[in-house]
Amino acid sequence: MAALRIVFCGTPEFAVPSLRLLAARPEFSIEAVITQPDRPKGRGQQVGNSPVKDLAVELGLQIFQPQKIRSESSQEFLQRIAPDAVVIIAYGQIIPATLLTIPRLGWLNVHGSLLPRYRGAAPIQWAIANGERVTGVTTMQINAGMDTGPMLLRREAAIGPDETSPELSTRMSADGAELIAESLVRFDRGEISPIPQDEQGVSYAPILKKEDGQIDWTRPAQRIYDHMRGFTPWPGSYSTFRGQTCNLWGRPEARGAAGTSVMPGEIIPSSKEIYVVCGEGTCLRLESIQVQGRKKISAREFANGARITSSERFI
Repeated sequence: MAALRIVFCGTPEFAVPSLRLLAARPEFSIEAVITQPDRPKGRGQQVGNSPVKDLAVELGLQIFQPQKIRSESSQEFLQRIAPDAVVIIAYGQIIPATLLTIPRLGWLNVHGSLLPRYRGAAPIQWAIANGERVTGVTTMQINAGMDTGPMLLRREAAIGPDETSPELSTRMSADGAELIAESLVRFDRGEISPIPQDEQGVSYAPILKKEDGQIDWTRPAQRIYDHMRGFTPWPGSYSTFRGQTCNLWGRPEARGAAGTSVMPGEIIPSSKEIYVVCGEGTCLRLESIQVQGRKKISAREFANGARITSSERFI
């Protein structure tokens, strides 16, 4: 049986395991890689490759980097290759309908959730932030909507109680690589067919904004901790102390907030630990703090330097 001719379309680290696996398997022939144009990044704003481009260069694959995927040159490029399928994972641009019908099997996507839950740009981050304990990956045939295409296969993944979004993303990208390989082979053989998504179970995971990281101290400590895990490394979890923005790291504490007069966000220093009062009579034990423009330090170092007085709060 001839190898499936694949164009791989992706940009960030999440897509790398899939490209690496497909390129290593004899069932597939990677005809080209489409990735975003090189961008300035980091503090020095040096122009650099995407993670997918780095791997494509390493593997000696043909690379195409259109400014706009909806351009005529993109259509001509795909029509010239005429692949059996395009595998698209976190590419970063909406694919126009004119390109969707070029591959024989369509454009197949790996999405980091159990669709139809958490459609959108940040499914892994929002699943953790919302306190989910189970998520997964889904392969689907994309259409003109946002993650609305019919599904091929799904695989569940447990979310660890202390797992952060980068940690979960690493695991799920590996699961997604295996699932897209299986989906391609079985779909081509006619062993599976696309299944429409159930619109009754839809939820959304919008692109993260800076303001999503602002801590609401009226929430229970566990919910705040879930946000800390989900919004690592960006936008982080931050609050304001004495007019300065502080990025905070901590975890829920078994002890409750003593007394009824304490306010959410109030800091309770002790001889060894720093606690912050949260909603529903709960507390968060701070572990480290980074005041804007300064280095990250332990919560105890911060308390010693700040000389916190009674009733001071994060707001």
